[in-house]
Amino acid sequence: AELKKASKRLSCHKRYKIQKKIREHHRKVRKEAKKRGCKKPKKDPGVPSAAPFREELLREAEQRKQRLEELKQKQKLNRQKEHEKKRKLEAKKNAAKIKEKAEGKESSGKSKAKPNKLLDKNSKKSFCRELKKVIEASDVVLEVLDARDPMGCRCPQLEQAVTCSGGGKKLLLVLNKIDLVPKENLEKWLSYLKKEFPTVAFKSATLMKDKTMEQPTKRRGRVDLSRTSECFGSKCLLKLLQEYGKTQNKAIQVGVVGFPNVGKSSIINSLKGVRACNVGLARGVTKSMQIVHIDKQTKMLDSPSIIADPSNNALALALRSIIDTEESGSADVLEGIDAILNHSSKQQVMMHYSIPDFRNTEEFLTLLAQRRGMLKKGAVPDIENVSKLLLCDWTGAKISYHSQPPESHRLPPYLTEDKIAEMQECFKLKNLEEGNTTTVQALKCPSPASSIIFQSADMTNGTIEENKVIEEASEWENMDTSKEGEEEEEEDFTESDDDQDNVEEEEKDVKEVNQVSSTLAPALVSLTHDFLFSESEHSSSLSFSLDKTADEDDAYDFNTDYV
Repeated sequence: AELKKASKRLSCHKRYKIQKKIREHHRKVRKEAKKRGCKKPKKDPGVPSAAPFREELLREAEQRKQRLEELKQKQKLNRQKEHEKKRKLEAKKNAAKIKEKAEGKESSGKSKAKPNKLLDKNSKKSFCRELKKVIEASDVVLEVLDARDPMGCRCPQLEQAVTCSGGGKKLLLVLNKIDLVPKENLEKWLSYLKKEFPTVAFKSATLMKDKTMEQPTKRRGRVDLSRTSECFGSKCLLKLLQEYGKTQNKAIQVGVVGFPNVGKSSIINSLKGVRACNVGLARGVTKSMQIVHIDKQTKMLDSPSIIADPSNNALALALRSIIDTEESGSADVLEGIDAILNHSSKQQVMMHYSIPDFRNTEEFLTLLAQRRGMLKKGAVPDIENVSKLLLCDWTGAKISYHSQPPESHRLPPYLTEDKIAEMQECFKLKNLEEGNTTTVQALKCPSPASSIIFQSADMTNGTIEENKVIEEASEWENMDTSKEGEEEEEEDFTESDDDQDNVEEEEKDVKEVNQVSSTLAPALVSLTHDFLFSESEHSSSLSFSLDKTADEDDAYDFNTDYV
């Protein structure tokens, strides 16, 4: 039996509706044409039969038509030629790329010597180079520590480099962000750290005027002064440095070093009284050495952050790594948050964020996302952005947490009693202690109950030597290099209009490229297939772990039904 065609009959309601829409559309088009002043093109009446020289006029019109058609044909052929040229050039470029890759693989094993290229400002090697410059140029090195986790902010490689460098270099410890820890805890840390190096209690000014910006004449809204912009400990530190400068009878250079987000640039700004250095929540804002004149006898050298060694534990990498949270992968961020939650008091974290009990990190982040209203389409919690925000809170100056100093005091292997005496030489330690006590008394600190108890890890290893840095090539760098390569190849393969005799050679090259591409095609297809499937499996596993709990894997989730 033959299948009947579907009927094209419509209900009257539908047919009339369509006709009405068409009428409305035509009306709208006519109205717009009227507004624009467009009129219907008048039909060509042609040459009247009674007109003189009618045949000549018609012949001329035909010739004009033929000329226009010929011109169109020529333009079409030119376009086709240009397309062919472009296609052949692209084929040549691809062939050259494949050859270069093959030659590069062969030569990489033989010759490793390559010309030194200029380092990118954001690269880790350039950070190490600038940091070394600061250490070499400075007479006194200030190692800035976060008062919430001073032991985790100490870098043994840096301390060893300064103490063993010779030339009378001094190392001072600066406990910054002291307004975020209880007073008792702060006093304990000061008494613990002063046994090794002279330690200064410091609290940077938060609201600073930018010296480069002109003051606006218009009246502005009120500035929120709920968080104090006053600086504590600046007088004590300046006095200590000036006294040391007098003993040396020369102008001194003071290098400020430390891990990211400890407040190096903020300390310089506080001592200067204006915003001389750029500061921000993002890690690695300072990319090169910057000199700031405090007075005639004192120069401050701002430095990039110390790079945390990849061999450190997850907690140290999460809090002290120079990589920005925007660039780092979601797995690394989740691992870092998991380490932070494991090292802090669960009850206090729940109270601080006002969330109920949670079993794991994923559940904590989902609860926090719901609490803060950070949801994606379909009320799915935005875990990626919440985790990045949480890391910024813990590295910034938002959360008050504190760690206890070790019960037994052990000197690191690079420090001896003689070295400690050498570092404390030429500093008036009594004046320093008095200054620290006045700073602590004047400061308003949080109560121990409101501050989260945090279990600190040991010192964080850092890489100072440029040779030891393992550079991770970013996608943006690869993009830039590929663009440069394309530009160079375009210059090499520019073709003049006179080179039309080499068409046969180009066709041969195209055939060779097609052969190469046919051999490479299955391998590329399999690679892309594996990559896509691995990506999809990874994403599906992540979403699955967030939606379902460990106990109820097969339970139906009613939240996933949407109307």
